[in-house]
Amino acid sequence: MSGHIVAMGGARLTPAGYDPRLNDFVLGLARRARPRVCFVGAASGDAPEYVAGFYRVLAAHHACDVADLALFDRTVADLRAFVLGQDVIWVGGGNTLSLLAVWRAHGVDAVLREAWEAGIVLCGSSAGMNCWFEGSITDSFNLVELAPLPDGLGVLPGSCCPHYDGEAQRRPLYRRLVAEGALPPGYAADDDAALHFEGAEVTEVVTLTAGATAYRVEPDGETALPARLL
Repeated sequence: MSGHIVAMGGARLTPAGYDPRLNDFVLGLARRARPRVCFVGAASGDAPEYVAGFYRVLAAHHACDVADLALFDRTVADLRAFVLGQDVIWVGGGNTLSLLAVWRAHGVDAVLREAWEAGIVLCGSSAGMNCWFEGSITDSFNLVELAPLPDGLGVLPGSCCPHYDGEAQRRPLYRRLVAEGALPPGYAADDDAALHFEGAEVTEVVTLTAGATAYRVEPDGETALPARLL
């Protein structure tokens, strides 16, 4: 049976000011009490400080065993066995276009779909939200202007937009692209919000701050989804 995906609008992993509630929620979906959590930092080029930050916050705040999957300086020979041995796959932010290209070059895209089908929890923020959908909007092409990226993994149907309340360009552009048919209908999430999918269906929106939420975006407009404050 297909498992869980937690698509986060803009979760932060920096040790300073870290809020453990969202990852408590994610780890609570895992198959064991002390889950094995793997960080995938390909969207940032496996930036050492990003990977180290993940280890620090997870080790300090959560009862789990942490690993990371490096693809630029690869250390894992059998990617499939390694990924399928995890309980949670946590995808960091960065360049969505580069992330997808690297995954496809290494065959990680197919392995991640297999992991989802096996019940492993998939999650991530920003690029780590974009990747699971058919399409998204991203700054991968141009740091000044956002653009549509209709080439996601398609594990989840439709499109998405993270940082919905955090970056001024996001909301009007995403609504216009969906209205024009450049992207299929989908979901948007504020920086402090996350969409919880079971299979391909949204079961809940969870947030870290009152007022943050997620939205269903259709060609004729957007609908705020009910949200639970963690």
